[in-house]
Amino acid sequence: MRASTFRRLLNLWPPFLVNAIRVQSLSDDYSEASVVLRLRPWNRNYVRSQFGGNLFAMVDPFWMLLAMHQLGNDYYVWDKAGAIDFVAPGREDVYAHFKLESSVVDELRAAAAGGEKVLRWFETEVKTASGEVIAIVRKQIYVRLKPKAR
Repeated sequence: MRASTFRRLLNLWPPFLVNAIRVQSLSDDYSEASVVLRLRPWNRNYVRSQFGGNLFAMVDPFWMLLAMHQLGNDYYVWDKAGAIDFVAPGREDVYAHFKLESSVVDELRAAAAGGEKVLRWFETEVKTASGEVIAIVRKQIYVRLKPKAR
């Protein structure tokens, strides 16, 4: 699927659409993505800042999706674990940027070449437009070469 089509579909996905999460860009080769979470009255928490669940949701699928598309159909790629550290209250729109380096893709391929499972952590900072860090999200993905490709 073309990245532009996939980006549009993600923007219509109910968890993103309802919570004002928008994929701003997705590179044609699925190596980079940028996401924004708009602060709206319906996605604020009790103290009028970004709801923590939405901060996690805006980051949640991207490392897995980028790796899945970069590695191709010969690999299982799943989310394994995640953690979030709230650094400051998000009282405005916040942004996350993901870049999956080709060297990391090569490392994943090499580590999974014999059919072993590979667990890899990725870290993303969620920031305001001015660069203030609001949250740090860590995601662990699972990668394994499918039996037919071993």
